[in-house]
Amino acid sequence: MLEMRPDCERCGVDLPADEPGAFICSFECTFCAPCAEALDDRCPNCGGELMDRPVRAGDALARHPASTQRHYKA
Repeated sequence: MLEMRPDCERCGVDLPADEPGAFICSFECTFCAPCAEALDDRCPNCGGELMDRPVRAGDALARHPASTQRHYKA
């Protein structure tokens, strides 16, 4: 199951699990759409491709909440 990280690692913007607009690599490094575009859809940590993160909403989100640990690197 995806960790669903709550923020962009590059700019710190909030990325709620129940909204689109987050991009992840295979290691779940997480970025907002503008940062993913600026990075040419390549993860700066591992070099992997950044893909749309699926949305987790409703009962699924209630049963399996998103992570609260922030990963923004100032």
